Amino acid sequence: MKVSCIQMSAAANGKKGAIDKAVERIRQCRGADLIVLPELWNIGFIGFDKYASEAETENGETMTVMKEMARETGAYLHTGSFVLQEGDDYYNACCLLSPDGEVLGSYQKIHLFSYNSPEKKLLAPGNRVSVISTPLGNFGLAICFDLRFPELFRTMVDKGAEIFLICSAWPYPRLEHWLLFNRVRAVENQAILISANAGGQSRGVLFAGHSMIVDPWGVAVAACGDGEAIVTAQIDAKMVHDARKAYPGLSSRTTWL
Repeated sequence: MKVSCIQMSAAANGKKGAIDKAVERIRQCRGADLIVLPELWNIGFIGFDKYASEAETENGETMTVMKEMARETGAYLHTGSFVLQEGDDYYNACCLLSPDGEVLGSYQKIHLFSYNSPEKKLLAPGNRVSVISTPLGNFGLAICFDLRFPELFRTMVDKGAEIFLICSAWPYPRLEHWLLFNRVRAVENQAILISANAGGQSRGVLFAGHSMIVDPWGVAVAACGDGEAIVTAQIDAKMVHDARKAYPGLSSRTTWL
């Protein structure tokens, strides 16, 4: 399958501008089987003052347009994340859409970021692991800070995940961590990892970019720098099974009491 990761910066002219920009980028990925967007691209991760006012349901403006784009491109579309409102609670959430625009599954960020960030105060944490089965493979969903928690990814593997989809707004000061975690989460789980990170600058914060597609051996088969870009590669879930058969590391796991 052909995969395209969209690395983009927050639009300067609000949510409408961001959605228009995302639509343009998605159309540039026409022909891809899977398209992945970054974290909170519609308002920008740093737009904390907009979290409540710009929150949406799964039937809101952002998701409506994303469903239309999945149908238009005929691709599986990872929406990137947006602030989801459910009752009185707000979540950092993402969805995987079918080529027909149907919601196949969703994920609410479990590990909220609190270092120089009010995300943990403004949002509620998710409480479930999300692995979604499709004809392309079994996708495990995670968001940004989740990359620092290997137990989440091992749990996804135990639930059948073959390919990790990561949307992120990872900042530049910790670029080396980003580069490391992308490859380590792939190789330690013998899985493919696909990440779409934010690029550029928003409200004085520079994002690290370097979105990438990593194979089960920990090799980045496609990657980019820190500016706006589209990262594309051909992958196959069979790569995961071949790697696990050639070097059966996961089968040597010990369950500790």
